Amino acid sequence: MTIVLTVVGIAVFALGLLFSIAWHELGHLSTAKLFGIRVPQYMVGFGPTIWSRKKGETEYGIKAIPAGGYIRMIGMFPPGPDGRIEARSTSPFRGMIEDAREAAFEELQPGDETRLFYTRKPWKRVIVMFAGPFMNLVLAVAIFLGVSMTFGEATQTTTVAGVQQCVIEQGKQQRDRCLPSDAKSPALRAGLKEGDKIVAFDGKPVKDWPTLSDAIRRTIGPATLTVERAGQQVVLHADLVENQVVKKDSDGNVVAGQTVPAGYLGFAAKTEILPLSFGQSVDRMGQMMKKGAESVVALPGKIPGLWDAAFGDGERQADSPVGVVGAARISGEVMNLDVPTKNIVATMLMVLATFNLSLFLFNMLPLLPLDGGHIAGALWESVRRGFARLFRRPDPGPFDVAKLMPVAYVVAGIFICFTLLVLVADIVNPVKIT
Repeated sequence: MTIVLTVVGIAVFALGLLFSIAWHELGHLSTAKLFGIRVPQYMVGFGPTIWSRKKGETEYGIKAIPAGGYIRMIGMFPPGPDGRIEARSTSPFRGMIEDAREAAFEELQPGDETRLFYTRKPWKRVIVMFAGPFMNLVLAVAIFLGVSMTFGEATQTTTVAGVQQCVIEQGKQQRDRCLPSDAKSPALRAGLKEGDKIVAFDGKPVKDWPTLSDAIRRTIGPATLTVERAGQQVVLHADLVENQVVKKDSDGNVVAGQTVPAGYLGFAAKTEILPLSFGQSVDRMGQMMKKGAESVVALPGKIPGLWDAAFGDGERQADSPVGVVGAARISGEVMNLDVPTKNIVATMLMVLATFNLSLFLFNMLPLLPLDGGHIAGALWESVRRGFARLFRRPDPGPFDVAKLMPVAYVVAGIFICFTLLVLVADIVNPVKIT
């Protein structure tokens, strides 16, 4: 049964991956057609074509390797010195192997002179190239908000899950028992019990854990706790002490391995899965995007750890980059979790949302052959032409992005090497959610 569920999880992820790719390319396709650019092909996948059908002037199809997709637009680059025009692809890999000028000249048809990508105004080209990643962002936001507002997420509450028996620095809590020399915790001395719900601290109402946690950390000395116990409100008196507690960042998230001196009460907050409001969901989505962007910037620093995990005896970190194979394995693990079905569905959807957010952030890097590189080229052309008009100079014409193809080869080579490294790590030392 475990193998069957694993296969089902991988298959579900594969379908989600294909949909995400098709959704991305649909953004490029729809905006290209909107601006009158001829699009001969819309393909999901690479390699040999499994199925295709031509509708109008565009061939729609599915290829054998579900590792990406592309649309082919006529006139992606301006003419070269010989006057030839090429058709290019939004696919990084296919775009690199196509000849920069000559091969696409044969695809031109009568009337294409007015339907070339490079002849469109820079702002239109920006929209066409941005539309693909934007579709991934829309899908990620829609899934995240839907899951957060319906199913919810694990949230610490003001209900007491357990009371600490003594005062132990949180950085030293590898001890599983108190010593006779340890002072009793303020929560124990105040009479706080498991199941109590703290509704006020020092007379001020508290409705969520962040508010209560911050109030406790700010307080050293006497304080009152108003708790709901067995349907009645009880006021307890505590004397908080200073202790080393885990550090929190500006978003209220725990910073692993770091502690700070603060007020200490000594109890564990109960964690429940609770739906978030629209505002809370948007805030969490913003935090998720911020962390995602930071992760993309931090990718070069992850390479040594990945290498040790793939070819040495290094431990695979929980925040280590994960590729398509790793994500598929995680999906297989999710299907085998001993949790309610709705939890599995919610987790699978969040995996898909995270994948789409990663696609958006990665594609927005201003490097060829990524979409962000083409966007940067169009913006630079707009700046050049703007300066020319301002200083009454001749129009410099379209910016020839093809001249940056050597850079694109280097970037693509680095990306391929990194992808292979992640692939090996995902196979020999995978990230495991269990």
